[in-house]
Amino acid sequence: MVPQDLLDMLVCPVCKTPLVMKENGMSLKCGDCRRVYPVKDDIPILLVDEAVTDPE
Repeated sequence: MVPQDLLDMLVCPVCKTPLVMKENGMSLKCGDCRRVYPVKDDIPILLVDEAVTDPE
C-alpha cells in the first residue's frame, strides 16, 4: 500500500492530475485521462507504457 503522504504528491505523468488509489490498492488512477498505473511491491510504476486506460 502506498503511504498517504506519498500519494498526496503523485500526479499523472501525462496530464499532471493528482492520482487516487483504486479500491483494490494495486493501482493508481488519473481522474482526467483515466490512465491506471500499477503498484508493484508497494512501488507506483508511473510509466506511460505500463498504464492501461480504464473505460469508467
